[in-house]
Amino acid sequence: MAGGLTSSIRSKAGRLGLGVLAAAVLVGVAVIAVSTLRSAGAGPGQAAVAEPLPVETFTARYVSEAAMEARYPGLVSPWRMSALGFETGGRIVAIDARIGDRVSEGDVLARLDTRTLEAQVSAARAEASAAEAQAGLARVTLERQQALVDRGHVSGQRLDESAASQRAALARAAAARASAEALAVRLELSTLTAPFDGVVTARHLDEGAIAPPGAPVLTLVEDSRLEMRVSIPASEAGRLEPGRAYPVEFGSQRAEARLRTVTGVIEMEQRAVTAVFDIDGGEGASSGAVGRVRVRATLQERGFWAPVTALTEGRRGLWSMYVLIADNGAYRIEPRPVEVIHTEGDTVFVRGAVNDGDTVMAAGVNRVAPGQRVRAEGGA
Repeated sequence: MAGGLTSSIRSKAGRLGLGVLAAAVLVGVAVIAVSTLRSAGAGPGQAAVAEPLPVETFTARYVSEAAMEARYPGLVSPWRMSALGFETGGRIVAIDARIGDRVSEGDVLARLDTRTLEAQVSAARAEASAAEAQAGLARVTLERQQALVDRGHVSGQRLDESAASQRAALARAAAARASAEALAVRLELSTLTAPFDGVVTARHLDEGAIAPPGAPVLTLVEDSRLEMRVSIPASEAGRLEPGRAYPVEFGSQRAEARLRTVTGVIEMEQRAVTAVFDIDGGEGASSGAVGRVRVRATLQERGFWAPVTALTEGRRGLWSMYVLIADNGAYRIEPRPVEVIHTEGDTVFVRGAVNDGDTVMAAGVNRVAPGQRVRAEGGA
């Protein structure tokens, strides 16, 4: 019995020791927390005040107009592009050019079957020779009749008949020569030649096909000379100078475009005219490419220039800028809505609720919030 009592006392004593130890740990944690608060200087009734955030700024300066560099898109096309075909129809016996072939002016590109035509030409030339022989005979006969008339051996009626026969023979000879020449021209037109230097970009028919008159057989493009047609606002067209070279961009590539002419016709829907530029070369300039001509222009709008980093997205997807408002020796920032009129590189031309002379936050707008206290640097 004594042994059981001893075990009970020991068990209670163990539980009491654990309780005392836990209480001691809690007291220690509380002491450390109080010490930390005191070392931070945050006593009862005191609040921590954040230092104003240093920000880069600029001063808004409104202008009534702004010089800008506008970029106008245009499509590059070749100076000349022809769908080549035969003036006379026939069966194609040879096409000597393939897509991508570069050809020179006068090169033979395709030919028709000319065997029947060659026979017709030979017959026409023979007929012309016979007609010329008849005309020669008529001339000799007329000369003889004239001599007989002069001697009084024949009447003038015979002379008139000989003269008429000669004229008819000469007419038949001329008609025969014309017929032979027409057939010779048809024979020449049965060979398709390149009208200018260029590259073959399409092949519409193959050997053995019957080509109707005028049907395209090959497409030839003069790729050595390119042009670009650009729509320019009518209000800015007067500033363009024909003959002057303007920079043009093809993605990251650069080239030059020399202004050839500006059409005087204004497109009513867009209030624009068409400017035609000759591409002087450069990487990226090829037929079908889209380029952007850079033209200095004047923007007739009131606004101010700002770095694009000053923009922050406002409500309903609109743009805003943070204006600095004086606040007890520092500033607090306030968002003001603005409208972007023009973008040029890393700057924007804007107008809106920012007043002339306001100090505006220039960068770092993603790390602040409306009403935050800041310290101006670089512009105020």
